[in-house]
Amino acid sequence: MLLISLAPFPLKRSFTLTLALLTFSTVTSFATPLLLSVKRTPYDRQMARIQPVLSTPAAANNRDVSLLAVNHWIWELRLIPYRFSMEWKTPAELAYEPAGDCKSKAVALYQRMRENGARELRLVIGRRAPTSRSTHTWVEWTTASATYVLDPTINWAAQRVNEIADNSYVPYYAYTGSQRYRAAAATSLYAGL
Repeated sequence: MLLISLAPFPLKRSFTLTLALLTFSTVTSFATPLLLSVKRTPYDRQMARIQPVLSTPAAANNRDVSLLAVNHWIWELRLIPYRFSMEWKTPAELAYEPAGDCKSKAVALYQRMRENGARELRLVIGRRAPTSRSTHTWVEWTTASATYVLDPTINWAAQRVNEIADNSYVPYYAYTGSQRYRAAAATSLYAGL
């Protein structure tokens, strides 16, 4: 146990120290990654093609998107053959030429979920595994009950973040609508859940 005497500190410093400790303990207990809003990312120019998809408002409906439906959409996209592309494909391009990489499948899933009323979605770029030589793209979805990793390139169904190994699906950047985020650290933000 660490004991700190507050007597030698002025009241203002004591308050600042207490606030900093409280903030640190609160931030480290959240289950979702700490994402910092940024003006630019290294991917902005490449992502210009799909920005209209990301900015599509969620459909106005009064029902929640079911996990069963999401798993079906992931399954459908998982069946599409993998083919790497340097540029980000739109969902329409993926439908026209049914072969795509993680970027095109994740963007298609993001769009389908938004069309069906899903909220709290993030398109994420990061590392899927510690041995990955390149980045990977997936969707994260936060509901009232859990946060899910939706990876239609690798997985057949949604995975709760607390079911994922602590060194897998490490986010670097995330996008939602016109907002851009950078992960607070390049280590697993799901560790210990």
